[in-house]
Amino acid sequence: MISRHHSMFTVLSIASLALATPFATQAAPPPGRLLASQCAQCHGTNGRSVSGIDSLAGESAREIYDEMREMKNKTDHPDDIMHHIAAAYTDQQLWLIAQYFSTIPK
Repeated sequence: MISRHHSMFTVLSIASLALATPFATQAAPPPGRLLASQCAQCHGTNGRSVSGIDSLAGESAREIYDEMREMKNKTDHPDDIMHHIAAAYTDQQLWLIAQYFSTIPK
């Protein structure tokens, strides 16, 4: 005969498994997505601008990276907002951002 304690444990174990399963199967977000969230303010959600500012979605990762590095190292206009934003990231982070935007369809 199954004890009351044992059957309660079994019910709780099954319930825990049922609740945990959807979370365990979720894929990790693409690398660079969180870092790129700052860009949405000007370049639009998912890199698709609705203003006159350039869209980044679907552009070459190398081109985006090179432009951000250029802005990061800019000394002739140190008050440019992109200089400050790009300077806050490491080169590895800039590369992750560039790769993320390059994978989004235009």
